[in-house]
Amino acid sequence: MEDQDILAKFADPAARNVAFNQLVRKYQTKVYWHIRKMVVDHDDADDLTQDVFVKVWKHLENFRQDASLYTWIYRIATNECLSFLASKRRKFFLPLNDVGAELAAKIEADPSLAGDDIELRLQKAILKLPDKQRLVFNLRYYDEMPYEQMAEVTGTSVGALKASYHHAAKKIEQYMTQTLITTD
Repeated sequence: MEDQDILAKFADPAARNVAFNQLVRKYQTKVYWHIRKMVVDHDDADDLTQDVFVKVWKHLENFRQDASLYTWIYRIATNECLSFLASKRRKFFLPLNDVGAELAAKIEADPSLAGDDIELRLQKAILKLPDKQRLVFNLRYYDEMPYEQMAEVTGTSVGALKASYHHAAKKIEQYMTQTLITTD
């Protein structure tokens, strides 16, 4: 079902619940994996996904359609992720490196995230990035999101996003090279 159809249905109070269920079915998996790549832990990603759709429910009738529905939902999910990670650091007084190490340990312990050695090293390298660089890298590399759409999601200029992605890719390349040398 097209977003415009969902929005039209949502505008009708009698069809609102049906429309929202269709919206959730359409975007839930994408939103979950977008969040999961940022927070790693399944339970945290599940909770945040639910929080995102609660916010979507509360604010959908005020959605101005400046951006696509998909972009708007991703913006909410992105903000939830960044707030969650910042809160986690403040709550436990953790520097960025400790949060990355904690998330890396979760990757190793979670059988559903297990992959080959290269994939595991890539995931660890991504977790070493600052949150916003990790976000940009995930959106571009995994979601193959165009920079223009990323700019709408993040509220950042296309040029800054390209620079951020470039820096993230270089850091990942350095990490992968270093770990390859130290494991051989």
